[in-house]
Amino acid sequence: MTNPLWAPWRMEYILGPKDHAKACIFCGIAEASPEERRARLVVATTPRLCVMLNRYPFAAGHLLVVPHAHLASLEDLPLDEHDALFRVVRESCVRLKRALKAEGLNVGLNLGAVAGAGVAAHLHVHVVPRWSGDTNFMPALADTRVMPQALEATQAHLERFFLDIEGVEARP
Repeated sequence: MTNPLWAPWRMEYILGPKDHAKACIFCGIAEASPEERRARLVVATTPRLCVMLNRYPFAAGHLLVVPHAHLASLEDLPLDEHDALFRVVRESCVRLKRALKAEGLNVGLNLGAVAGAGVAAHLHVHVVPRWSGDTNFMPALADTRVMPQALEATQAHLERFFLDIEGVEARP
């Protein structure tokens, strides 16, 4: 192959420490400064949850909808927070279709490490936009995903599509 494709953000994850005893990557977003939220790829924040980009996405625009409460399972989430979570999941679907012209979506949860949860201790919902022909030989043969846009540019693009969700805190 003469023209390599690069996914340099993956190396940070591959080589990075996997110390599961360290602080939860999803906790503290509600109290974080605007600069820290931007660095953590947060797209929108409400009093109960946040919407953020997955730092290691399966597709461009791969969102995580994350309750602020550090809980591992759906049954531990109080009903009002469960309702708020899935209202924002629904709204995230609407906004990804509009913002990215997504033709379809994968929406799901991995509950527990054996179910594939990378962060099993903190419940989160994946919302992954999909397009016709977006899967190709690269993931199967080279374990590489081709992203058409840098994460920070996707974050900036998506933020404005989330401003009208009930309770979303405006950026300063």
